[in-house]
Amino acid sequence: MNGAQLIVKILQEQGVDTLFGYPGGMILPLYDALYDAKDIQQILTTHEQNAAHAADGYARATGKVGVCIATSGPGATNLVTGIATAFMDSIPVVAFTGQVDTGLLGKDSFQETDILDVTMPVTKHNYKVKDPKYLAETVREAFKLAKSGRPGPVLIDIPKDILLNPVPWREAEAEEKKHSEPDVDFKICAAEAAEVIANAKKPVIICGGGVINAGSTQKVIEFVEHYNLPVVFTLMGIGGVPSSHPNVLGFAGMHGNKAANNAVANADLVISLGSRFADRQTGNLDKYTAGTKFIHVDIDPAEIDKNIASSIGLAGNMERILTMLMNRDSAVKLDDWWQQIREWKREYAYDYSVSRLTVPWAMHHVAQATDGKEFAFATDVGQHQMWCALHLKVAQPRTWFTSGGLGTMGFGLPAAMGAQVAYCTSGSKRRVVHVAGDGGIKMTGNEYYTIARLNLPIISIIVNNSSLGMIRQLQKVNYNERFIACELDYPMDYAAYAKSFGIEADSVSTCEEFAEAFAKAMSKEAPHVIVMNIHRSFVEPMIKGNARINEFVEFK
Repeated sequence: MNGAQLIVKILQEQGVDTLFGYPGGMILPLYDALYDAKDIQQILTTHEQNAAHAADGYARATGKVGVCIATSGPGATNLVTGIATAFMDSIPVVAFTGQVDTGLLGKDSFQETDILDVTMPVTKHNYKVKDPKYLAETVREAFKLAKSGRPGPVLIDIPKDILLNPVPWREAEAEEKKHSEPDVDFKICAAEAAEVIANAKKPVIICGGGVINAGSTQKVIEFVEHYNLPVVFTLMGIGGVPSSHPNVLGFAGMHGNKAANNAVANADLVISLGSRFADRQTGNLDKYTAGTKFIHVDIDPAEIDKNIASSIGLAGNMERILTMLMNRDSAVKLDDWWQQIREWKREYAYDYSVSRLTVPWAMHHVAQATDGKEFAFATDVGQHQMWCALHLKVAQPRTWFTSGGLGTMGFGLPAAMGAQVAYCTSGSKRRVVHVAGDGGIKMTGNEYYTIARLNLPIISIIVNNSSLGMIRQLQKVNYNERFIACELDYPMDYAAYAKSFGIEADSVSTCEEFAEAFAKAMSKEAPHVIVMNIHRSFVEPMIKGNARINEFVEFK
């Protein structure tokens, strides 16, 4: 067999049923080999960046490795934003890129780019295969590396002659499953952490994306209920515990729920489960850490003490660590702490009675309409993303898809597509509700073409406020309302845009029109676009610059 056929055989061996890509001269041998692989569906996207985002969305929805392919040069470089997005959010993706023949490397050949150096900072690892005898082990190793430990993207760059020429095949070797017991020092640290938790008077859990990657939702719920701990989410951690759980306070951070932010700001102990303590989560780091103890649980030892000097850091398997932390019973009644939290929840409860259509009202309506049904949610980046995090209700892990670390505008639609392909492929009836701003949809809205072609039943909501809303908000808060390069006043008919792809679309301006359009979209198994025409406004809450996370900007 040739190199391309070997890759297809290993894709089948790895259980890959879907990949996303865009052809070009140097990757065509792989496409030719896929012609005979009827058990692998290849999804032709409209742009390589969207192929990477779709593979990312597929991985988030399934927990499996997402796969994308592109040709050399611009094909490979167009993948970079999607690869970087997956890297920042710890998503397992394997990207295959074609490359010029080995004899032409380094000669500035047509569409030659050193994609290894380009992607080195945004991949977990990357490879260039120059010797055919290493191809099989490289591909297998890439899949193993992408999903092991802290997941992440891996890129394999393959010259065209390696794809075309004969390569040696070797069966995969059976892996020995190693199970090592924690060492004595680790057990001592875990026992110390359990002691701290048992004696904390105002503890709070921060649920990060690591909970979802670890598949540890049930164990986290057990831990929460064992100590009766309040829970807040990072942006990536939404869905790690069902939003309906009585101990959940909501999303915390720069635009976090006020009750959740107040709980973190006033806690005497913060227990972080799979979170990186990124700047959007903490605000001013010195104020964030003042007077607070921290227990930091993460699969990646490099995250321990990186942003916060933890009181106790526990790096390893989350379920095993949580089991060890439940060896104690609480020595302190948390009645006063919970009373304070309930007061914050009452004081800051959102009032959804409105006189005109707003995104918080619409997301609250979506939350109610989808409650108890099989739905997932994908967002783009900007104001709507924060409104979604605050007002949607996510019931299960792997049903919330957003670009957290990189904040990639344009992520939402192709990621929703990748997730919806995953659901449809598995026979699931789950549908994706996608939300984007009028800025982000201009970046990757061409993927409506693929969604229409595959008849993927995505409900896509475009928030049209004729502006780059988050940029405008930052210019109001930080730049004395010197608004520049943020207002999209030239009119665009987004409903007509969607219809040009053959997708039914509604343009709405009132609450009643939105409710009617969403009910119609839910009633049919086909893609549907809803354009929300709204007034410009600002996301609240928002913490002040260089402030503690419960010090909020007041908008007038």
